[in-house]
Amino acid sequence: MLSILSGGTGTPKLLRGFKDSEDISVIVNTAEDVWVSGNKVTPDVDSVMYTIAGIIDDKKWWGINGDTFNTFKALEEMGFFEEIMLGDRDRATCIYRTGMLNNGDTLTEATRDLCNVFRIRTNVLPMSEYDITSVISTPLGDMHFQDFWVGMHGEPDVSAVRLLGQLMPTPEVMDALNASDNIFIGPSNPITSIGPILSLEGVRETLQIKFVIAVSPFIGDQPVSGPAAKLMKAKGLEPSTKGVAEFYADIADILIVDERDRTDLSGYDFEVDHFDTLMTSVEKSKALADFMLSKCV
Repeated sequence: MLSILSGGTGTPKLLRGFKDSEDISVIVNTAEDVWVSGNKVTPDVDSVMYTIAGIIDDKKWWGINGDTFNTFKALEEMGFFEEIMLGDRDRATCIYRTGMLNNGDTLTEATRDLCNVFRIRTNVLPMSEYDITSVISTPLGDMHFQDFWVGMHGEPDVSAVRLLGQLMPTPEVMDALNASDNIFIGPSNPITSIGPILSLEGVRETLQIKFVIAVSPFIGDQPVSGPAAKLMKAKGLEPSTKGVAEFYADIADILIVDERDRTDLSGYDFEVDHFDTLMTSVEKSKALADFMLSKCV
């Protein structure tokens, strides 16, 4: 049994290197969830599902490949503005999910149903049933992560990052972690993608007694994508591979850094391995996945 902690961009690139298997659980961040036109949008969960199903738009790493935006454009013409540009098929996923939630199903149950719709065998698990939100503090005020990243393009300075909500994992998440011999942390943003999962009650403590392999989303002091550097600095961490090492120091048994990365990590009590982490093709994703699997206990 293998569990993988995931956000919505870096880790899905890694996930395409694994086989769709009932022996894999992907535990996904939900602290970036948002409501759009009355529908529950779980961006990271959807990106994971679409990737495993082979329909992700791998140019943007969100949404469905070849999707249309007729509903979004029609609303725009009517003067109704949506901050998140949902494709028509992507919106259908959100409507399906919201209908189940309104009927009393849990987010975990709705996700399981959607996995069946997309013919996915992998166990995709939202991290919590509670509404948890990543709040970004900026000179313009506090804002939801989506407002910061999508609405403001990540441009404002960041002074703090905090989580609002009841930080409780689902029973299914804890069952998956407890049943797993190995746990992988993908190259997602440590602060707003992986951080919320690790902040849930009992999760970090469980990982401390498990065999954990993490992949750095930095090459030296450069993030591969996204606002990770700005957010890590706001958390008092060096925005670099060294900062990632510090963040995972108490749980990682192996940290994989890019083969081009020459950061000195000799002071940490975990193994450091170098590999190509950019995953610019499916073949490179498979190569990294196979390398990680070869390191499992």
